[in-house]
Amino acid sequence: MLSMVVCTQPNQFFSSHVTKLDLLSHLGNPFDSNMILNAATANIIVSILLGYRMDYNDPQFTRLLCLINENVRIAGMPMVALILILLLQLYNIFPFLGFFPGSHKIIVKNVVEQCEFITKTFVEHLKNLDENDQRSFIDAFLVRQKEEAGNPLSYFHNGNLTRVVRNLFSAGMETTSTTLRWGLLLMIKYQNIQEKVQEEISRVIGTAQPMYSHRVQMPFTNAVIHEIQRFSDIVPLNLGHETTKDVTFKGYFIPKGTYIIPLLSSVLRDKTQFEKPDEFFPNHFLDSNGKFIKKEAFMPFSAGWRACAGETLAKMELFIFFTSLLQKFNFGLPPGVTDVDLTSVVGLTNAPKPQMMCVTPRM
Repeated sequence: MLSMVVCTQPNQFFSSHVTKLDLLSHLGNPFDSNMILNAATANIIVSILLGYRMDYNDPQFTRLLCLINENVRIAGMPMVALILILLLQLYNIFPFLGFFPGSHKIIVKNVVEQCEFITKTFVEHLKNLDENDQRSFIDAFLVRQKEEAGNPLSYFHNGNLTRVVRNLFSAGMETTSTTLRWGLLLMIKYQNIQEKVQEEISRVIGTAQPMYSHRVQMPFTNAVIHEIQRFSDIVPLNLGHETTKDVTFKGYFIPKGTYIIPLLSSVLRDKTQFEKPDEFFPNHFLDSNGKFIKKEAFMPFSAGWRACAGETLAKMELFIFFTSLLQKFNFGLPPGVTDVDLTSVVGLTNAPKPQMMCVTPRM
């Protein structure tokens, strides 16, 4: 269903969001790219889910961003994560556990507030629903819901709509913006790679609008983006999965209903698959002739039927945002700062530490 509502002209769609990145206002002043990138990537998801883009100064929009950022930060704390896992597993049996005090209560409160916003939004969509003019993901879902109104086993009910919209909004913003933050910091640390990417952008794209189709002509840039994803290892533990039937894997019997946590880091940092697994090395994705090569071990979006639903969208976002930013700007360290800290803040995602950067226009 997500593919039904993605803009048919993705290059113009993403470009309109890139132009909203008001980096020129930061010229000469160090700044943190976190909220800027969060807002831009979040608004792409908002456009798909709701059918319109929210104003960056809209208090409701900034509130939603803050709720998601706070939840990701808190849920990443080891003790909070443990409590959440226990509550999720035991809550249906012992509902009183939900009243235990702690930071997890903030997460629950934030989720409730997000759900209230989403519920209000799709109720408004239902009032103006035109089956022949579906403007958004919510519209497409509501039309399908009406079509399956007599099916008691239908997945298209309000509870699922709320969860899906909340998950897509949260996941679609956090992972993409965090990857872009890693990308900019890595370009600052490795200025020679930044310059080589910019040289390829100038040669292939020039001053034109970057398009997703350009990636086939830009093997080095494509390799750099893949290496950013591999090196940053955004979701090392992936998301929890569950076996739908009894399975035997490498001699181990795994019964139906077993909770599985795939360790993506074990693949992305596999020494048998990558020459320098613990270093940022774009040549992992280039052959001896400088041509881009795919790697089976490259699976930041997981694999199989339960891989990331937004993989195609994320790939387009990353390429167009990354090339557009490096086409227009040079990124560097603030005065007095000598190096980039590539230590990650471990949470639900592997995020870089908050760091200031400087930007200068290229053209």
